[in-house]
Amino acid sequence: MVIDPVLLRTFLAVADSGGFSEAARRLGLGQSTVSQHVRRLESLLGRELFVRDTHRVALTGDGEAMTGFARDILDQQDRAIRYFARPEPRGRIRLGVCEDLVLSRLPELLRRFRGDHPLVDLELTVELSGVLHDRLTEGKLDLTFAKRGPDDSADLPVWSDSLSWAGAPGLCLDPGEPVPLVVYPEPSITRARALDTLRRNGFRWRIACTCTHLNGLRAAVLAGLGVGLFATSMVPHGMAVPAAPLPDPGSVVFGLSSRRPLTHGPIAALSDLIRAHPWTPQPVLAH
Repeated sequence: MVIDPVLLRTFLAVADSGGFSEAARRLGLGQSTVSQHVRRLESLLGRELFVRDTHRVALTGDGEAMTGFARDILDQQDRAIRYFARPEPRGRIRLGVCEDLVLSRLPELLRRFRGDHPLVDLELTVELSGVLHDRLTEGKLDLTFAKRGPDDSADLPVWSDSLSWAGAPGLCLDPGEPVPLVVYPEPSITRARALDTLRRNGFRWRIACTCTHLNGLRAAVLAGLGVGLFATSMVPHGMAVPAAPLPDPGSVVFGLSSRRPLTHGPIAALSDLIRAHPWTPQPVLAH
């Protein structure tokens, strides 16, 4: 059964005004049209909604019940119209972010984006940068914000950060022993950079600990299991520069990548906000 909202509005006008003449005046309709609307609604429902005589118009028991239903139906319709009439972007964004960024200023950025675009839903994936790039290529993500290697090109570079070796305060590396490393599993950009830097500079190394999450890496480094390689502005709190000198690992680019051109819509709005956001806090390495 589909009930025309015009019939419901006419019905409520009669119920609220107490008569067909007054309802017709309020609605700007002829009295015969109002009567016709009410008859059509009663026929559709198979129930009498008003008791009519020469002196008064009163709601029946079914009419009383129908007033509540009619108001609810019309209210939901009005809410739907207001919702879809709003000019704000809407939809869903599958956003992939590398773990370094999650513990930086990402919550602040997402809070601002939610305030500016309350009708856009986010599906957030936190993973290694290499995994995110693969998922973007496979069509499983709409936008990635992650690290890129020096030979890779992001669609939109956001900023470049130097890389720093970090260990537990007071950690001493034996020059005659392989450098103990605390790293992400493959595919990890910082892992690959750490190994390549040591290899090119004639250093031996061993993988002392592998962990898939930044909090795990931090715990392993602070426990003295080895040294890690991090973006300088995002070195986890409490770490220090290793006492023994290690070769310069260079820098890394944090950038945005998308499978479609970022020209309009909610993905472009999020991209613009990320690019305008201040992402580089002060380094926290102790010396």
